[in-house]
Amino acid sequence: MTNHAFTLSIVVPVYNGAKSIAELVHALETLDIEGGHEIVLVNDGSPDDSLAVCRQLVSEAAAVPITLVNLARNFGEHNAIMTGLRHTRGAYVITMDDDLQNPPSEVTRLLEHARASGKDVVYTRYAVKQHAYWRNVGSRFANWVADVLMEKPKGLYLSSFRCMSAFLVEQVTRYEGPFPYVDGLIMQATQAIDTIEVEHLPRAAGRSNYTLKRLVRLWLNIFVNFSVMPLHLSTIAGFALSLIGLIGVISVVLEALFFEPPQGWASLMAATLLLSGVQLLILGILGEYMGRLFLTANRKPQTVVREVVRSETTARPGMRVVERA
Repeated sequence: MTNHAFTLSIVVPVYNGAKSIAELVHALETLDIEGGHEIVLVNDGSPDDSLAVCRQLVSEAAAVPITLVNLARNFGEHNAIMTGLRHTRGAYVITMDDDLQNPPSEVTRLLEHARASGKDVVYTRYAVKQHAYWRNVGSRFANWVADVLMEKPKGLYLSSFRCMSAFLVEQVTRYEGPFPYVDGLIMQATQAIDTIEVEHLPRAAGRSNYTLKRLVRLWLNIFVNFSVMPLHLSTIAGFALSLIGLIGVISVVLEALFFEPPQGWASLMAATLLLSGVQLLILGILGEYMGRLFLTANRKPQTVVREVVRSETTARPGMRVVERA
């Protein structure tokens, strides 16, 4: 069995979290984890003062080692998480948001459940979600898409507050493409999955960083990167419309031969617009696949790390080790 420096690593992607990240980190530092734990903060090109706050937290770290990974620009939550996972040294890794909606006190329960269950990943679920209505609808749609396109257990809620084994982290981080979806990578690697119900709190400060644009980008990631079902649907739609067109042609010919000739441009234009729209949709799906293949082939980076700052409290309290990318 591989020896790990800590029992637990906690990965927190930080974006517009200047008002909440310090409180979260201080609460995580007080946790009593047998075997020790570390905190990995990933600054995802945050436009506010998150980077300065994170630097201060690293310099003040006394009991729990903190690693700050500073990305060169904003790459998105899943890209940031992937980078954070690569800097962990724990036997288990918990990922959580920076907004304090997941109480730090639940971290210990989640870790204990993961160790007792022996599963590769344990997802959290909420009795009551404290998100805006549109965000809850978007999450339900994303989970439904995952149900259809991925080998996800029915009813499993894909929460960003999850605990993974080091084995699973190693499998997930092998993916180096520019469009990661952490949950999709997890589903591809394991079926040893469990869940636990935890508390979900209202957002401590500010508003959600998930906009409609980000949710649509997430849906596209699930659709295109982790399934070829859209291509299958395009093929089925093509066959179905071809069959409908053939039936239409036969009916028009029969009507012209034995009855009155068909009249009216409205029906003709409606059929033309329908067929053209479906053709453009299929071409768009193919273009999305081709575009992502092009970017992957040209090695579009998953992230660009500007620097890594570690507070090696185990060696000497307050010591800062800076690794330039």
